Amino acid sequence: MDKGNLEKNNNRIAVVSVLVSDRSEAEKLNGILSEYGDWFLGRMGIPYKEKGVSVLSVVLDAPVEITNALTGKIGRLSGVSVKALFGKM
Repeated sequence: MDKGNLEKNNNRIAVVSVLVSDRSEAEKLNGILSEYGDWFLGRMGIPYKEKGVSVLSVVLDAPVEITNALTGKIGRLSGVSVKALFGKM
């Protein structure tokens, strides 16, 4: 999702946490994340092989609507959990 005409002054810092227990969804997840990559400040992924999950953390500087759209798309994937935490600034 390109930044385009969205106003920067409506942006909020958010941390999106993702737990992936179904690795077959990884390609779809990465596709969704790349759609919103212009909004990312950083991304970290940790494979936790002993538990069979991958943990991702993505930091965005984006309008709330963009973060909600991202988490909504991710939340529809099977075997994937997602939550967003918004900063107060």
